[in-house]
Amino acid sequence: MAQDNAAFCGVPEGGPGEAKAPPAPPRRRGAGARKRQRYVEKDGKCNVQHGNVRETYRYLTDIFTTLVDLKWRFSLLVFILAYAVTWLFFGLIWWFIAYCRGDLDHLEDHAWTPCVNNLNGFVSAFLFSIETETTIGYGHRVITDKCPEGIVLLLLQAILGSMVNAFMVGCMFVKISQPNKRAETLVFSSHAVVSLRDDRLCLMFRVGDLRDSHIVEASIRAKLIKSKQTQEGEFIPLDQTDLSVGFETGDDRLFLVSPLIISHEIDERSPFWDVSRHQLEKDDFEIVVILEGMVEATGMTCQARSSYLADEVLWGHRFSPVLSLAEGCYEVDYGGFHHTVPVPTPACSARQLAAAAARRDAHLYWSIPSRLDQPLEEAAVAEDGAGGEPGPPPPPASPPPEHNGTLASPEGL
Repeated sequence: MAQDNAAFCGVPEGGPGEAKAPPAPPRRRGAGARKRQRYVEKDGKCNVQHGNVRETYRYLTDIFTTLVDLKWRFSLLVFILAYAVTWLFFGLIWWFIAYCRGDLDHLEDHAWTPCVNNLNGFVSAFLFSIETETTIGYGHRVITDKCPEGIVLLLLQAILGSMVNAFMVGCMFVKISQPNKRAETLVFSSHAVVSLRDDRLCLMFRVGDLRDSHIVEASIRAKLIKSKQTQEGEFIPLDQTDLSVGFETGDDRLFLVSPLIISHEIDERSPFWDVSRHQLEKDDFEIVVILEGMVEATGMTCQARSSYLADEVLWGHRFSPVLSLAEGCYEVDYGGFHHTVPVPTPACSARQLAAAAARRDAHLYWSIPSRLDQPLEEAAVAEDGAGGEPGPPPPPASPPPEHNGTLASPEGL
């Protein structure tokens, strides 16, 4: 069937004894061609920057997410400053209380009852603030019951310190437990390929998971990023079109324990329905693939992304197998994960391939007689030849007369 399709589309196919011409190598854009700017990088980072954002206060309304989204160096800086500022702030207040009550002027007076014992300056007040907020309690500096303002300050610092601990530790915990790094072990093939599968052109790419802990409820999506202009003249930059990878049949839900080849069948609903190999070489688009699932160890949702430009789609190639049967298990060779091999593939579009197959099927239908029609024709001839009531059956010994196309007269019967 594939050879017939190739013949209808103008792809030469040699006989069994003839050497087939090697397929054309993957195309390379000319040196003068402008390289397309990626919408999504190969490592999954979105190449989009937000500029001229005037309503910056919206970031402060969700301060927790803002802190989690910060880079690590800024997150650590905020974490250190949050504790240092509160320690210094309350240490300054403890020193101010001791200064206003005159505790610093009666350091050698044992009959004087200070607000905080053994607080003799700003450094000791700062250390007492750290002990209070972190609940260390060395026991050398102790607040007395003769200082009501100190008791109130002690309650405020204990409450505020607990809030700072909950907020900052929560931010750091969420940032550490983010599943972003889990996506580093989810790999995509470096190229996508177009070849025949069951006599249908398919766009395919490969995904794999390097870890032994699997992604639960994994699902795959693919989108075509391409600018277009509507019939009304509106230009839509980076228009997004879904590429079907098995949503209707459930093939988009993956059991990702070994590398899988994801296939997009190029049919009437595909945006590549009219794209041939020659048109693909001149086209300008980007295919974004998105793999989502839950991390088995933590239960958090993980998303891995990658993309393929037009010059990263190889027409007439197929992925090499990487799964083999070893002793007692299946072995995956990730050394050939990105490797492809050329295969005979029609250079025409999927529409032309389908039309050629329809013409071939119609030609075979009308050129080959059907044996099912012969009993019907013989029955019709026998009925026309009878003309009236049937006569006696022929003698069993004599063979039946051959039918020569003439009709018997009624008188002969």
